[in-house]
Amino acid sequence: MSVRIPQRLCASLVIVLTTLTPEPSWSDNLLESYQQSFVTDPSLAQARANLDAEMQNRPLARSALLPHMGLTTGFGENTAGITGLGNPISQNYPSNNFSVNLTQTVFNGQAWTALTQANDRIQVSEAALVYTEQQLALKVTTAYFGVLQAEAQERVAGEQENLLDNINQQTKATLEVGTGDIIAVHEAQARLDAAKSDLIKARNTVTIARRNLQRLTHHPVAPLDDLGHFEAMPPQPAQSEPWVETALANQPLIHQTEAQLRIAQEQVEFNRRARWPVVSLQGVSQHSLGSPFPNLDINQKGASLNLSMPLFDGGQISASVDQAQAQAQASVQALAGLRDEVTLNTQTAFLNLQDSVAQLHAAEVAASSAKVSLEGTRAGFEVGTRSIIDLLNVATDFIRAEQNYNVALYAHVVARINLKAAAGILTVADLESVNSLLIHSPR
Repeated sequence: MSVRIPQRLCASLVIVLTTLTPEPSWSDNLLESYQQSFVTDPSLAQARANLDAEMQNRPLARSALLPHMGLTTGFGENTAGITGLGNPISQNYPSNNFSVNLTQTVFNGQAWTALTQANDRIQVSEAALVYTEQQLALKVTTAYFGVLQAEAQERVAGEQENLLDNINQQTKATLEVGTGDIIAVHEAQARLDAAKSDLIKARNTVTIARRNLQRLTHHPVAPLDDLGHFEAMPPQPAQSEPWVETALANQPLIHQTEAQLRIAQEQVEFNRRARWPVVSLQGVSQHSLGSPFPNLDINQKGASLNLSMPLFDGGQISASVDQAQAQAQASVQALAGLRDEVTLNTQTAFLNLQDSVAQLHAAEVAASSAKVSLEGTRAGFEVGTRSIIDLLNVATDFIRAEQNYNVALYAHVVARINLKAAAGILTVADLESVNSLLIHSPR
């Protein structure tokens, strides 16, 4: 379907970043807006930082399985008074001591489970980062075309004011020559006053829309490139089932919740393994001078194989296992609920895109018909076969048709991106595809 356009209306993230200039320019197309948001968005920066923090869980968990070595030392000056062991001892003397301990875990069941949990926690943060990136792309697209729609509606509101002002002047002129009536004059003036109010609202809407985009890009918003000629595209594939299957397999929120479920299930085993013995190998080297006797020098080395395990803990381990099992079951239900939600969101996005094609076609036809009707009614008014009220009503219908067309036009483009986001497969390449529909606006 060919779309009538008003006159002015993951490539990978690495590629995106390499296209940034050292001094960011004002955004004038969709990709530039996303690039600026990508490097300045607080939510995205937070998600990156959370991932960096979670990445440290792996070495932290692994450390429990690696050797631990510690050193203790001390130096002092002492005064001793010792009796009962032969001649009394009373003197001042220095003392020093140090020891080196080396411990190597031989068997620790909980430590291995903690290492597996660390990997899953990283996957949770990775999925959260991907979801944040996709949502940012969706928000920027929505805000970008929100600005274009608001500007288009402002132009229509200006056109409405000019049209009604012209009709109002015609109405007054007919009254002055005796062929009009006062009711038509008042009606035309009322419509004109309402149009002026609509224009003010439209200008305010543009301001709000531009500030919403600026909130995402953190840069002043320059004149934006608008849509050129393009073909309205229904979903491909044309059935919702493949899209739902894609969403269930790729939606980052599902990946995140699946990893959280694995963590909860592993926590059950972690708590259960608290009953298991912990076996470690320990080596020690010690030196002590001046304790407990002034001239006593002790040097020793040793190694031991140690085993520790709880015998009775008052039911703490059993309670912690039961608690973890209940939390794991809650995670199972959370995943099931999320799958239902993702399915519904994807089906809704699919239908919205499918309907947007028909709505855009209907809006285009209605706008063309309204223009023809306006021209015919204007001609009929000039020859006296149509009244001023007829002309005012048709003019109102024409403006409404133009407004509906603008809404349908930009909603269709946003619906394309929204379906990809619902399915969890939105990438920069999708933004590039939409960006290719834009016509560069001269600065």
